[in-house]
Amino acid sequence: MSNMTTPWNAFIKFNKGVLNMPFHWRFWNMLLVIANLVVPLFFLNHVESQVVLAVLFASMILMTILTSLSGFTRLLGLGHVLWIPLLYFLWTRLGQIPAIDSFGIWIRVLIILNAVSLAIDVSDVMRYIAGDREEPKGL
Repeated sequence: MSNMTTPWNAFIKFNKGVLNMPFHWRFWNMLLVIANLVVPLFFLNHVESQVVLAVLFASMILMTILTSLSGFTRLLGLGHVLWIPLLYFLWTRLGQIPAIDSFGIWIRVLIILNAVSLAIDVSDVMRYIAGDREEPKGL
């Protein structure tokens, strides 16, 4: 039998890993979930919200696959690779989205949050490549 876990077990392992993170990382992840999953539900009539949700679900699938392959490691930073085209798409739309209403504010906050997250992800993936491949204990 291979070292890969089932998709369901990988999904559970991923979520256990998130829940076992230090508070500041759980808080950060909660901000990302609110910005990428909860808030777009209030703006479903906008194509930008639909794209954000589609990218979020694709990223969740990618993170589950990465967890099944390498466990809950820093390689999971690759799960947000789809945010690169997402951020480009949103950036190109800013001229058409007023900054003064709730939708425009959300888009701008989302761009900032996801860009910061990508910077963290790049650092994590580089550390993984450099040999930091340990999983947190208890997973």
